[in-house]
Amino acid sequence: MRFKGKELVLVLLSFFAVYVIWGATYLAVSIAIETMPPFLMAALRFVSAGLLLLTFSLFTEKNRPTKQQVKNALFAGVIILAVGTGGVAWALQYVDSGIAALLISASPLITVFMVWAVMHQAPRLSSYVGVALGVVGMGLLVGQDALIGQESSIWGIIVILNSMIAWGYGSVFVKRADLPASPGQNAAIQMLVGGITLLLFSFLIEDVGSFNIFEVSTASWWAFAFLVFFGSILAFSSFMYLLKRISPEKVSTSTYVNPIVALFLGWWLNDEIITQQSLVAASIMLIGVLFINIDMVAWLKKKMNPTPISNKERIS
Repeated sequence: MRFKGKELVLVLLSFFAVYVIWGATYLAVSIAIETMPPFLMAALRFVSAGLLLLTFSLFTEKNRPTKQQVKNALFAGVIILAVGTGGVAWALQYVDSGIAALLISASPLITVFMVWAVMHQAPRLSSYVGVALGVVGMGLLVGQDALIGQESSIWGIIVILNSMIAWGYGSVFVKRADLPASPGQNAAIQMLVGGITLLLFSFLIEDVGSFNIFEVSTASWWAFAFLVFFGSILAFSSFMYLLKRISPEKVSTSTYVNPIVALFLGWWLNDEIITQQSLVAASIMLIGVLFINIDMVAWLKKKMNPTPISNKERIS
């Protein structure tokens, strides 16, 4: 699918949001949960962003979703945000973050097979190559001695795998489902139901009764505000926009780019060290993104057998 003009600009800006802004949320989340419970923070983040986005879209957009569209958006919100994001957050209590990142880096591969199984679209060879390169690059990134923690828990790994399947299925579902025509209303409904579900998780799992809002630090509030306005409203809306216009496996390549952005921001803002192995890993992952986003076989054939120029084109 080729895009031109305004739509091309929107697609590029949306990729920038899911690649760069979501990468920045790693640092923002780590700052926010310093003084806020993780599930509760995520729940308040999505509910706040959902309410703001829904209010804005209702006043600025005339289209109103049908009951079926609302049901589909609710289902997508539970699968993608509550089960997907919430499951990973829960698992990180028992699984080292490096191991979790390596597992999650396989998400595009799961999405590729989800597209094959559900939409009956066989993946290209270049997609397999891109996914393999991405996993290798992520392995190099998190396989460094400084990033390897304790041995992971089997239950944590199972939950992460279930979360990855939920994200993959959710991405394919969004691609095919009849969702609200308004991107703002669509994202808002998903964030609201995802946030409410995560709030229930928080009350069931976390010690919410001992949480004191007045003990939240200024830095955590700033990080929380960034997550609401940029990480949720802007980036998630961009993610939903891309899923309706780009193949899900291409959108899921953010799994590779986000850790690179997080690594750079950690070095720049938090004095973290970037090793030579990290730079090599980042390069490999970016090449993997290129393979998934571009049909390399078709590109090579075009270069080897260029289309002949007609006499009419020569004259013009």
